Amino acid sequence: MVLLTMTPAIVRAIAKAREVSEEELSKLQLPAEPSLAEPNTGNPISHSQLIDISKLLKKHVDETGAADAENGPLLYTLDSLLKGSDIYITPPPPKKEPLVVYADQPQTPEYKALMERLRREEEARAYERMLHPVPAIQTFAQRFPTTPHAHFNSIGGGVVEEDDDVNYNEVHRQIILIINVLITIIACSAFIWVAARHWSIPRRLGLSMSGSGAIAVAEVVIYRGYVRRVKEAKLKERKKPEIKKIVESWVIDRATDKKGVATSSGSREGVDESIRYRKGKHR
Repeated sequence: MVLLTMTPAIVRAIAKAREVSEEELSKLQLPAEPSLAEPNTGNPISHSQLIDISKLLKKHVDETGAADAENGPLLYTLDSLLKGSDIYITPPPPKKEPLVVYADQPQTPEYKALMERLRREEEARAYERMLHPVPAIQTFAQRFPTTPHAHFNSIGGGVVEEDDDVNYNEVHRQIILIINVLITIIACSAFIWVAARHWSIPRRLGLSMSGSGAIAVAEVVIYRGYVRRVKEAKLKERKKPEIKKIVESWVIDRATDKKGVATSSGSREGVDESIRYRKGKHR
């Protein structure tokens, strides 16, 4: 069943049909269809009801024409009644009132107004959060970097900064290396070109390009060998066992509150170089 909205023309047609034959109009009212007792603009009306009203008015065309001679009988045709009418959309049901916690405390108008205001504020906050998402959670050290001992409350912040520094230094070193290699290749190419100035241009060009290629290959081989030796040195250093050595200790006498210091420093002569030593204090 298609529901349409009543227009002023439909309201006048229903009023005219009630004047002409109220008994026949009442027969058009079915239980499953909207009520025609109080027609108002914007109220729902079914398409079948419009067809029946149009037929009813056409049936009594003489009476309707006599009563409304200036507009004529065409005013109540189905085409005329459908003009300006839209699909009727049922309004949303009202929100249910929250349950009362205590039966002896009824909900006052002030309470309802307060709850409505809180709902509107919460909807506004939700909409604002959707438009402007909350930034990522910051640590205490990131929020207050100048606070003393801020690094104690940091979670992985120092590691991240250290990794960033290492990456930056690595990128900077590689850029400098590339620039040095390019300068070396260009300089060698220019030197070969000038040195072979008595040769023909094709031979000079070929010799210069060959020399530049050889220099580039040599630079790559040397750099790869350097990187390999650095990696091997790091792996060798990590494989060494680490031993902590006490270089200073002291004992506090509880009875006299005197502090006696006994220092001991061992010589590292004749120590195995495959062992890493870490100096510390023993209390």
